[in-house]
Amino acid sequence: MSDMRERLSHLTILPVLVVNTEEEAIGISQALFDAGITAVEITLRTPVALDAIRAVKQALPGLSVAAGTITCVADMEAVAHADVDFAVSPGLTRSLAECAAALELPFLPGVSTASEVLGGLELGFDCFKLFPASACGGPALLKALSAPLAGVSFCPTGGINAGNASDYLALPNVLCVGGSWMLQADIVAAGDWVSIRNSTRDSLAHLSRFQSA
Repeated sequence: MSDMRERLSHLTILPVLVVNTEEEAIGISQALFDAGITAVEITLRTPVALDAIRAVKQALPGLSVAAGTITCVADMEAVAHADVDFAVSPGLTRSLAECAAALELPFLPGVSTASEVLGGLELGFDCFKLFPASACGGPALLKALSAPLAGVSFCPTGGINAGNASDYLALPNVLCVGGSWMLQADIVAAGDWVSIRNSTRDSLAHLSRFQSA
């Protein structure tokens, strides 16, 4: 089993965070951790992202922290220096793959087609982020890929919500789903970490019944 497959096989939900302050990142992550989440993805979509990653890792050593929205080698190098547990990208290039390998940083690359999966297999990957999942075919695409690409696993992300997450998790080639439906903007803005904890706990209890991978 690959390192990334091993990491994701223990998850049900990989929450995807876009944070504006270190304090917000810690508050959200603490609420998710208290709900039973064991890994989060903090995206590089805000200027504070790298500092937020460091802050969360210091505050919650029991939580695995991934860096998301890796789009270039400079991003990969920066998150490695921030001591992330793994890196996540919306796509896959040879330069990203080679950089992650050189840094010995576990890497979950994004794909949206069978051709991209084949390219990833040639580079040594067997676990991918399907992105944007709902827009590129959703559960129907994953079902279609399962026979010709046996042994390949996915973490679908993009358009996943409380209503459709179970459709993905029921598939044998899905390890977990990425999403942010429990992180509604108004709730985050209000700092209502209790609501985030409770809704996430409910989602985990519900979705774990559907997980097949």
